[in-house]
Amino acid sequence: MSELLIRNLRPEEISLAIGWAAAEGWNPGLSDAACFAIPDAQGFFVGEIDGEPVATVSCVNYDDRFAFLGFYIVRAGLRGSGHGLRIWNAAIAHAGTRVIGLDGVVAQQGNYRKSGFQLAYANIRYGGIVTAPARPPADVVALDTIPFTLVEADDATVFPARRSAFLRAWTNTSGHVGRALMRDGELAAWGVIRPCRTGYKIGPLVADDRRAAEAIVQALLASADGEVFLDVPAVNRDAIALAEALGLKPVFETARMYTGAIPPLRIDRVFGVTSFELG
Repeated sequence: MSELLIRNLRPEEISLAIGWAAAEGWNPGLSDAACFAIPDAQGFFVGEIDGEPVATVSCVNYDDRFAFLGFYIVRAGLRGSGHGLRIWNAAIAHAGTRVIGLDGVVAQQGNYRKSGFQLAYANIRYGGIVTAPARPPADVVALDTIPFTLVEADDATVFPARRSAFLRAWTNTSGHVGRALMRDGELAAWGVIRPCRTGYKIGPLVADDRRAAEAIVQALLASADGEVFLDVPAVNRDAIALAEALGLKPVFETARMYTGAIPPLRIDRVFGVTSFELG
C-alpha cells in the first residue's frame, strides 16, 4: 500500500469531513461546513493514499491558548492500520502548546488519556419529536436585535476561548435562527437552532436558569418541524430536567475531555452545547 499523505483540507473541502460525520450517524448541520471554516482555516486535515481520502481530523485553534479537536474518522476497512494515529498526531502538533478539548466516544476515553486528555464531564445528546407552541413567549426577541457584544461576553462565560468570528457566522448563517431573552437590561438567555441532516439541533443554549432556557427553546421550536436534538452537559441537572420535560430521550453520550486547565466556566448556564465537533 502506498504511503499516507496528510494535508490541510481547503475550506471548500471541509464538506468531506461533514459527509463522513453524517455517515457515522453524527447528524451534522446543513450549513456547518461554512461556519466551521471560520475560526481556523488550517485546522482541518485529510490523510490520503494514492489521492483517495482515508482519514480526517480537525483541530481548530481558537486563540493562542485553546484548541478543539473533532472529526477524527478513519475509513471503515482501514482502521487499525496506523493511519488514524498519524493524522491524530498531525492535529495535535497543529495545536502546539494550546490546551485541547474534545467530545470523544465514551469507549475511547482510555486512548484519549494516553494522549494526555482528562475527563471533565459527560455530554448527553437528547432527541425526539417536540410540538411547537401555538404562541411563542412574547418576551423573547430575535437574537440579531441584541448587541453582539452582549452575546460575545456571555459566551465567554461558558466557552474556554473567545470565538467572535465563529459566533457571528453561526448566528447569521441562512437557516440558523437565534432568539434571546433580556431581563432588567441584561442578557438572561439566548440560543440558536439549525437544520441538520435529520431534524434540527439547538445549540448553543445558554441561560441563567431553567425557566429562561425553556422560554428560548419554546421560541426556537417555532422554526422547527420534526425531530429536535439537544446536547446537554450531564453535570447540569436543570438542563437534563429541561430535556426530559420536553419529552426528549438520550441518544448517545460523549466524554468532554481536556489536556490541561481551562478558565473557570459556568457550565450550570450551558443548557445546550454548540457542537460536538467544535465545542
